[in-house]
Amino acid sequence: MVSGTVRDASTKETLPYVSVFFKDTKIGTQTDLNGNYTLSSNQPQSALSFNYVGYNILTKNITPSISQTLNVVLAPSANSLDEVMVVGGKKVRYRNKDNPAVELIRQVIAHKDENRIKSYQTVAYQQYEKMLFSVSNVSEKFKNKKMFRNYQFLFQEQDSTLIGGKNLLPVYIQESLSDQYLSKDPLKSKTVVKAQKQVEFDNRYIDNKGMKTYFDRMYQDIDIYQNNISVMSNDFLSPIANGAPNFYKFFITDTLKNQKPQIIELSFTPRNTGDMLFEGKIYVTNDGQYAVTGATLGVNKNINLNFVRAMKIDLNFEPNALGKYNLSKSNLLSDFGLGKGKGIGFTGERTVTYKNYQFDTKLPDTVFQGKSKVVLADAAKKNDSYWQQNRLDTISANQLKIYKNIDTLQNLPSFKRTMKIVTLLFAGYQNLGPYEIGPVNTFYSFNNVEGLRLRLGGRTTPELSKRYYFENYAAYGFKDEKWKFFLSATYSINNKSIYEFPQNYIRASFQRDTKIPGQELQFVQEDNFLLSFKRGVNDMLLYNDFYRVDYVKEYENHFSYTLGLKKWSQTPAGGLYYQNDASQFVNRLTTSEVSVQLRYAPNEKFYQGKIYRSPIADRYPVFNLKYTAGLKGVLGGEYNYHNIMGSIDKRFYLSQLGYSDVTFEGGYIAGKVPFPLLDIHRANQTYAYQLSSYNLMNFLEFVSDHYVSINIDHNFNGFFFNKIPLLKKLKLREVVSFKALYGGLRDENNPALTSGLYRLPDYEDGSKRTYALGNDPYMEGSVGVGNIFKLLRVDLVRRFNYLNHPEVSEWGIRARVKFDF
Repeated sequence: MVSGTVRDASTKETLPYVSVFFKDTKIGTQTDLNGNYTLSSNQPQSALSFNYVGYNILTKNITPSISQTLNVVLAPSANSLDEVMVVGGKKVRYRNKDNPAVELIRQVIAHKDENRIKSYQTVAYQQYEKMLFSVSNVSEKFKNKKMFRNYQFLFQEQDSTLIGGKNLLPVYIQESLSDQYLSKDPLKSKTVVKAQKQVEFDNRYIDNKGMKTYFDRMYQDIDIYQNNISVMSNDFLSPIANGAPNFYKFFITDTLKNQKPQIIELSFTPRNTGDMLFEGKIYVTNDGQYAVTGATLGVNKNINLNFVRAMKIDLNFEPNALGKYNLSKSNLLSDFGLGKGKGIGFTGERTVTYKNYQFDTKLPDTVFQGKSKVVLADAAKKNDSYWQQNRLDTISANQLKIYKNIDTLQNLPSFKRTMKIVTLLFAGYQNLGPYEIGPVNTFYSFNNVEGLRLRLGGRTTPELSKRYYFENYAAYGFKDEKWKFFLSATYSINNKSIYEFPQNYIRASFQRDTKIPGQELQFVQEDNFLLSFKRGVNDMLLYNDFYRVDYVKEYENHFSYTLGLKKWSQTPAGGLYYQNDASQFVNRLTTSEVSVQLRYAPNEKFYQGKIYRSPIADRYPVFNLKYTAGLKGVLGGEYNYHNIMGSIDKRFYLSQLGYSDVTFEGGYIAGKVPFPLLDIHRANQTYAYQLSSYNLMNFLEFVSDHYVSINIDHNFNGFFFNKIPLLKKLKLREVVSFKALYGGLRDENNPALTSGLYRLPDYEDGSKRTYALGNDPYMEGSVGVGNIFKLLRVDLVRRFNYLNHPEVSEWGIRARVKFDF
């Protein structure tokens, strides 16, 4: 094995894509973006040959059968040329027809299947991955601020070949070493992680697993042979995708004839610089195989991509014994920042090295048994000696120091104080050791019934106990002069934090509080201050007493189930009342329920926050099924009924047309029940755009005992706006949505047709307030503009039918804060 760096003899700059071969053989490689190369052979070799256009060919002797380092410099070749006159003429319009570059890329596309790694019956190889994140382009003035006086040991000098300025502040590093197995027929894959390590932050402030998962989602494996390449949670069209000639311009910019096979350099650029497309170069063999031997991918400065100031992807391929090329190394480097300038940014780099390929060898069936990814029990326990001997790539001493530096940092009192403040601001909790107070955004709110509402509460942490967890809050409404409170006790069966995946716990709780019927929120507390602002008539509220016992069990494959027992007593308040068919007002309704909920989210990834798990959007579906049985005569329950609900959520990626989030849902209630126990459809009377609610439906406007619904939210990622000059510069993105709800009431649950039920509510003026859906489904849709100031989405929402209902609007404007790349 021979490795080293190739530089220019005059400037000493590193040279990328220099061809390096063992002399008189076809065993070769190319230098990467930083001029580095590694070449190996299982036979003794005596010399290396270095070839690069514009430089003299260089041959260097090596010691056979010994691993060694060989750094070389190439001398530019000097040629005397006659005078050349270039005359500018009419600009030739770019066309695909009769374009040799396009014909060549079509040959590359036609030969994709035979050149990709999946063309072999079986493949086995080793993979080493290193991911590094740093605060970049740190100025000396910033570095020497008083607040960093105790943290000078963290700073490093930035490599001049990378993106950014002089100083780096490394904050995170992770490594993994794995064995990879692929089978073509049947199609199977298996990953066995033999060793892994990462910087570990204090779990009180940061979800380490979630952070690793989020970075893995942003920096996925780069397969240029795929039609779409996922980077920064966006799908980029590959330059060799089937439809690439329709979106890219291609140019033949060089032919490397001094090596076998000849290599053609193809440069490409987007037809529209704002689209999710790459620009750069690919290197292709000119031997009828049309295999990719290397690629450099970047993005145009005008691309509709948030916060990304620069990005480089470097792919190196090497020939194997079968005469084909396989990926030997990939490097993805990106620089993030709020502006286009040279200010402080955030640099992320992922390097993956692939070695020891074995093709078409017999793999035992036991290899693919079990889960597709297995982490060995001792993977996180490997010592430094193991890593030093088994890394497939080099790692600098400065990068290795990051592990120790972050450990030292977390022990500094000033850093601990800073993290407490940051956690309070962003997560809403103030950590006091065994107990934390929060969430802050619920401390103050208001509504028409309670008036000013103050709340204070918190929960215990694993510092108190890893088995027992307690949560509580107390709230007081100054208008209704009533106290509300919540108490819960949880026992962790697997002796892990109940906020850590996979969960396995039993919880008992009691809650006395208010709720708006028909308001269902995702990832937001109901008494969040911002939700206090509502449109229209908003005077309905329920006083609820919940007695609950729940058992939650999750599995590593992301299947989970929840068993529940609940007693629920509800009392209407404000403009809401319960009145039976004898015109008598009912002050209290009590039900007792048992339930089982099944959930399956294959390959789900999420970040575990202080309150909610925040899912990391991906292409995999999420299935939910819930069954609830009402028990009459048990714990005071007044009704027997059966309620079953199911849903499927999935994101569809449509390449250059963006992506769609689709939810299909349905429910059915068997039994005779009053309207508070029916499906009260999710409504929204706030000014925030809510993805899962009907944004122009009023609270408690529709109830059903059977229904189906579909919700489609599509983001075009600026596909159309990128063609309009002004909008292209603003990097706005177009979004559309459509929601339809079809359902109704059977005669036995319709109080107009059946006795013994509560009357549907009316407004104070006697006009009807609550309805059953008729023959037509409820429908609404919206068109919107996203990425305003890179954070805001504003929708113009239209309600298509049931416009004769009182207090409804045909049009509305709603806004939503959304952070996206």
